[in-house]
Amino acid sequence: MTRIITYGTFDLFHVGHVRLLKRIKEMGTSLYVGVSSDEFNRRKGKKSFFSYSERAEIVQSCKYVDFVFPEDDWEQKIDDIRKYRIDTFVMGDDWLGKFDYLQLKTDVQVKYLSRTENVSTTAIKNKLSKIDTHKIDHLESQLHDILDVVKALKPNFN
Repeated sequence: MTRIITYGTFDLFHVGHVRLLKRIKEMGTSLYVGVSSDEFNRRKGKKSFFSYSERAEIVQSCKYVDFVFPEDDWEQKIDDIRKYRIDTFVMGDDWLGKFDYLQLKTDVQVKYLSRTENVSTTAIKNKLSKIDTHKIDHLESQLHDILDVVKALKPNFN
């Protein structure tokens, strides 16, 4: 039995997350995922759209994930590796080299996988932030006005 561990915020869960978790799960028999807690995100200067409990529930529902637990700080990784008897530690390659020390301290195998191209939570958040909500509200108002006119002209219109 090969136990794998990974960590992440997993906000706005998307196909890149699913594909990464699938590739990680294919490396072993059990996948343990540490989801960054809200407090840990605050200390990192990050703000998630979804709360920890919502993100943990979403990640746990992924068929590739066997166990989800909170990631509360950077230092807990060594304890988690020992606690869950982990064989392989995996992160995205944007962390390349940052966790190599775990291999020396715990004897765990450390691997970095490439991310799904052109898919990231940051890119999604950037696109969403560019949506002009005032224009959308104006369009919605216009559509309601049109519907009111149609209903007045055709009383049985639903």
